[in-house]
Amino acid sequence: MSAWHNIKTIMKRELGGYFTSPIAYVFLIIFLLLTGFFTFTIGNFFERGEASLVSFFTWHPWLYLFLVPAVGMRLWSEERRLGTMELLLTMPVTPWQAIIGKFLASWLFLALALALTFPVWITVNWLGAPDNGIILSGYVGSLLLAGSYLAISSMTSAMTRNQVISFILSVVICLFLILAGYTPVTDLLIKFAKPVVVDIVASFSVMTHFEGFQRGVMDLRDFAFFASVIGFALFTTSVIIRSQRAG
Repeated sequence: MSAWHNIKTIMKRELGGYFTSPIAYVFLIIFLLLTGFFTFTIGNFFERGEASLVSFFTWHPWLYLFLVPAVGMRLWSEERRLGTMELLLTMPVTPWQAIIGKFLASWLFLALALALTFPVWITVNWLGAPDNGIILSGYVGSLLLAGSYLAISSMTSAMTRNQVISFILSVVICLFLILAGYTPVTDLLIKFAKPVVVDIVASFSVMTHFEGFQRGVMDLRDFAFFASVIGFALFTTSVIIRSQRAG
């Protein structure tokens, strides 16, 4: 069987697993409710008086901080807890195929959750004449951001069979990636470090790279950043799984 066939098989199995329990539906409802709350209430959508989704995308790094690890914490922890990881890896499937299949399934699920926010896009187009190119850019950046958090969650999930520990580790790592470029933090750092050091720290922040997408700027460097985070986290996941397999 081809590698892509194996990946698709695992992807379908994993994606189907989300919808065989009420967890997926609960997640989708919570995500949509929180998105609406932060956009219209906390983000002062109507008070802004502008046809844009700035108040929608601004909160995504913080929303994903808890919601994405909640999706990703079960990727490998559940397999280890149920003792099915050994069975999965004895099948004619390489660890990389299993990792990519599981990751893509969860990313598709998050993409579905993001797609279900289309009423917000309809609302802003009904109320005014927004730049839909900027909105599309924001959605692309949001999906890449979710993928980065998810890859990190996959890595922490492979480390332990305890889903709660996996969740906490993911939140801590993702929080660091937010705060590294958060304005109050960089303002504090500049008092103790040289500007070049502050710039290097800020370059590791998801906020620094996500802001470009929010402005409608699809910079190749921002794509490269998110691709690097996803690639590194999934590579680390494979190292962890291979070491467990060897053990």
